[in-house]
This record gives sequence, C-alpha cells and structure tokens, in this order.
Amino acid sequence: MNGVQIRSAERALSVGTWLIVCGAMLYSVLTVTPLMRAHTADEWDWTAPILPIVVDAAVVIVVRLDSVLARLNGHGGRWPVVLRWMTGGMTLALNVADSALRKDMVGVAVHAVAPLLLIVTAETGLAYRWAITNALVALEERERAERTEREKAAVERAEAAEQRAREAREFDARMAREQREHEASLAREQSEREERARREERERAEAADRAERAERERAEREREQQRIERERRERDAATRMEKERREREERARREQREEAERAERERAALLAAGPALVKQPEEQARKTVAAAYAASVPVRQAAELCGWSVGWVSSRYQELRDQGPAQPLEEAA
Repeated sequence: MNGVQIRSAERALSVGTWLIVCGAMLYSVLTVTPLMRAHTADEWDWTAPILPIVVDAAVVIVVRLDSVLARLNGHGGRWPVVLRWMTGGMTLALNVADSALRKDMVGVAVHAVAPLLLIVTAETGLAYRWAITNALVALEERERAERTEREKAAVERAEAAEQRAREAREFDARMAREQREHEASLAREQSEREERARREERERAEAADRAERAERERAEREREQQRIERERRERDAATRMEKERREREERARREQREEAERAERERAALLAAGPALVKQPEEQARKTVAAAYAASVPVRQAAELCGWSVGWVSSRYQELRDQGPAQPLEEAA
C-alpha cells in the first residue's frame, strides 16, 4: 500500500467519524432536550438544549484533538482519556435517563445505540489513526532509506570516476617528472653544492615558519578555549535563569489552582446546605447568593437557600451580572 492509499483511508475514516459524531449530537439534542425541559423550572425551559449541546461540544473537542495528536504520533496523557470516557458516559446517561425513569427497557436499549456507537467510534477511530500514522511513518522511512541508498550509490560512482581521473593525472605527472629529472640529472651534479646550500636555507626558513605557525595555533587554541568557557558560563547562567523562571511560574499556577479549589469548595458547601430554615445574616446570605449565581442556580432556589426574598436575591444577581465574570466568594460578598 502506498502513501496515497493510506491517506485516502485516513480521509474516509475522518469523514465517517464526523458523520457519526454529527448524527449522534443531533440525536442527543433531540432526545435530551425534553428530559431537561421536564426537570427545569418553567421560566427556564429555553435553557433545556444547552446541556446536551455542551456535552456534545466536549465530544467534538475530544474527537478533533485526538485526530490531530494521532496524526502527529503524540499522546495527550490520561486526561484526554478521562474526558473522552466522561463525555461518552454523560451522553449515554442523558440519552437513556428518560426511558430508565419510566422503566422502559426497550427505550433504554434504543436510546443507548447512538451514544454507544459514538463512544466505540471515538476509541476505534483513535486506534485507526495511530495505526495509519505509524504506517505513514514507516512508509516515509522506507522511502527515505531508498533515496539515501540511491544517493550513496551516485556518490560512490562519482568518487570512483574522480579516483580514476586523479590516477591518470598522477601517472602523467609522474612520467613528466621522470623525464625532467632525467634531463636535469647532469645539471644537478654540477650544481649539487649550490643546491645543498639553498636547501639548508630553505629548511631554516621552513623551521622558522613552522615555529611561527605553532605559536599562532597555540594562541588560537587558547582563544578558542576562552571562548568555549565563556559560552559555557553564559549557557549555565541562562539555564539557571530559565529554571528559576519556571519555578516561579509553577508556584504561581499552584497558588491560583489552590485558590480556585478553595473557592469551589466554599461554593459547594454553601449550595449543599439545603434550604435555610431561618433567614441567614446578610453577609452569609450574600455569599450563598454569590455561590448560587456562579453555579447558575435559579433565583427562586437561591432565595430558598439563604432565606431571603426573591426580590432581594434578584437584586444581588443583577449586581453580580453588572460586576462581570464570576468572582471569589469573598469579593462577591
């Protein structure tokens, strides 16, 4: 199988996966919306489709990012797996909840088809994409090896031709040199003394040149060692500064995460207390209303939680909306 066939199979897998995802999303919205409308206050009926849309949006994110990571032969860790199974479980539970509450086993089985198909398709599509990515990598490596082999053979042929040409030139040069030596043999015998003197002078000059080159090379080595040492110190300093920066960023992220978890625990504790038997103090009531607003609790239910009137709670909700995004409980109060 060549690369074109593998990419064609990958496109077919992508199109089929998205068809199943879109169909399951549409089916889920149509199935879950009546359930949410039946369990939502009348004045909030229009919010019924929001939950299935949010859950299905998470499914779209998982499928899309899994396909990108598989194409890059990467792995997102355990959290993408948790999100994938959590969204699949949520979709399955929401689709079969209405039939399960009515004890309609046939309805449960029918409404479980689309979520189960979506879950299995997401897992199977991810496995297929990894397999396709591995196949593409293996194909590219094989093509690269073949191309390298061809280039190596071409280089070897060029080197052999160059070697033959060099040997021919050396042979011609040797023959010419031997001819010149033969012609100059008588002249060398006559000028042997002068040649010896010139050779000695040349050797002295060469010795001086070698000494000078050795000195320059030693100085160059010293400068190179100094440069290497300076670069090493600079790299060590940069590495140390980068490590300190990452540690500061990690401390800041940890502090933000702890602050968010603490605020979330406070909200959960306030909402889990249930309807107030007596009217809460105003400061405590403001915290309860802020937690209810952050959790999108209806105004009437928030009034029951704090024991204050619906009008007072509505005014606090309006103040929180005017303040912008949800704030920690201390700031909201």
